[in-house]
Amino acid sequence: MNDRVETADIDLMTEIATLYYVQGETQEVIANRLGLSRIRVGRLLKRAQVEGIVDVRVRQHPAVSAEIEQELKRRFGLKRALVALDHADGDAQRSAVASLVADHLSRTLADGHIVAVGMGRNVGAVADNVFGERGLDVSFVCAIGGSLRAGEYMNPDHICRRLASRFGGESETLYAPALVQNTDLRDVLYENPTVRQTLDRARRADIALIGVGDVSENSNMVRMGWFTPQEIAEARLSGTVGDMMGYDFIDIHGRPSVTPMQGRVVGLNIQDLTRIPDVVAIASEHTKAVGILGALRTGVIDTLATSATNAHTIIRLDEATRSGEELPLG
Repeated sequence: MNDRVETADIDLMTEIATLYYVQGETQEVIANRLGLSRIRVGRLLKRAQVEGIVDVRVRQHPAVSAEIEQELKRRFGLKRALVALDHADGDAQRSAVASLVADHLSRTLADGHIVAVGMGRNVGAVADNVFGERGLDVSFVCAIGGSLRAGEYMNPDHICRRLASRFGGESETLYAPALVQNTDLRDVLYENPTVRQTLDRARRADIALIGVGDVSENSNMVRMGWFTPQEIAEARLSGTVGDMMGYDFIDIHGRPSVTPMQGRVVGLNIQDLTRIPDVVAIASEHTKAVGILGALRTGVIDTLATSATNAHTIIRLDEATRSGEELPLG
């Protein structure tokens, strides 16, 4: 809260916010009751949000997204589609999508469950949108190695810890780098007893939380230094449209793409994910619609969480590519 805000202002903002949001009074009634102008009442209500006195949350009514969710389920064999309202602000959009996933976990998780946790901002945002103590005995296990350049927020071990602190239970770190130089080195790491033990536990998960990446020069993989813009450009020319949290690069049809970037990530792969009962793919950014479509066509995803715009775009892209139209990737 702003230290310069006077106590009298705080009291007045709290009183106005209570009358407006709790008791349902109009701004005009509040203005008359308190001897203020209607304009000042409106400004104080906005200021109450800025100062943290009021926390407004908008939850989507089930009827708003029911039709599009049913269409996504029908087309791609999903168990669930979680579609959030559109937001112009990227952080707000990510939070809205993550909130739906947090609610899904709250309804689904039970004592003894294992959750395999991926990397990225969308997965990390789920932990920030869990409210209230749960007190469950759940294990959150890293399904991919870590990266110094990713930072704490996006790294799976930190996400696991935050989820465990909110739901209860424990977290387990995968002590390996997320990305290595080549497939041979990755395979050597897979033979390490510590790495193998954690990945074996992740493979037994009841739920997996994964992100879907887009293949662009502005992607997280480029920002983290995993791949160069030139490597990304070459991958796009070869038909790569996205990745499933770095596990596997895929084309528009959900098939493994042919690219030197393939097979260098230490973590679960598509075959591992097929054995997990509920694979939750989370993608909020509007740039990821093509990547999401490719991921859906792998048949691995059980629950999709995304925005309304992405949902509509995915369906249009599915129609276009199934009917033989050429999809521009550049």
